[in-house]
Amino acid sequence: MTSGTITAADAGTWQLGDLTVNRMGFGTMRLTQNGAALNTVRTPYDRDRAIAVLRRAVDLGVNHIDTAAFYFSPMSSANELINRALGPYPDDLVITTKVGPGRGPSGDWLDWARPQDLRGQVEENLRQLGRDHLDVVNLRMNGPDSIADRFGALAELREEGLIRHLGLSNVGADQIAEALPIAPVVCVQNRYGIATRRADSDDVLRVCGERGIAFVPFYAIAGEGRESGAAAAAESEAVSAVARAHDASPAQVRLAWTLQRGPHVLAIPGTGNPDHLTENVAAAALRLSGDELRLLAELGRHAG
Repeated sequence: MTSGTITAADAGTWQLGDLTVNRMGFGTMRLTQNGAALNTVRTPYDRDRAIAVLRRAVDLGVNHIDTAAFYFSPMSSANELINRALGPYPDDLVITTKVGPGRGPSGDWLDWARPQDLRGQVEENLRQLGRDHLDVVNLRMNGPDSIADRFGALAELREEGLIRHLGLSNVGADQIAEALPIAPVVCVQNRYGIATRRADSDDVLRVCGERGIAFVPFYAIAGEGRESGAAAAAESEAVSAVARAHDASPAQVRLAWTLQRGPHVLAIPGTGNPDHLTENVAAAALRLSGDELRLLAELGRHAG
């Protein structure tokens, strides 16, 4: 599948509160290191190339960029790269960030932020991005604990004008229900791919659709660390077969499948490679058949 004149707009749009975004977005976690996870040793990407990728993403119609202050390597940080590449920011650009996890200067993970710590994390994102407010802040959770205190702290910052909209990450349907009486939720970010889903993700996907909340998968292309074995091999072959039928790449098929899970589903694939960026954005125009969608969905029936 060639890119041609395809842009992120070919995937359609969705509303994050009063902000309109193209459903094909861009995630920045991979910009600062040569790897998918934040807890492994990697070689940093070239800074100039990372900046070029961000600028190219915007040229291709991406107006929804996902980031976090804890996306950094010894050489660079995602927020600083965004600021350098895109500031002063286009009027239609929506930057979504996350708070909750903390990392020390050496990259080691710290204790999860307490409610009183979240203001500092929000202010750090503001400083790094060079903004006077944050478009969307997702509260990232680390299990099924109550979110009321932390989400309430962010709701106060929203009332102060430091945050425009709030979202959640790595949560279940019960946690969404707990958050909604406190403040509006515009998006939910969960691990979700053909066979890399949380066990409850289809339920969360449905709840988000019913409530008009954007569902934003992460690890939609590569997964969190795809396991080997017969199941993974069968998945890979099925995806490859669909890709061949469309003259597309497996990554494009995974993104297309994700976007076709519902009109409220957004994609935020990340890469530090400009060719991969163009390929990912081109998936905005790929449409899979009903049979193909059902085949791929069946692969993840027992995933989680």
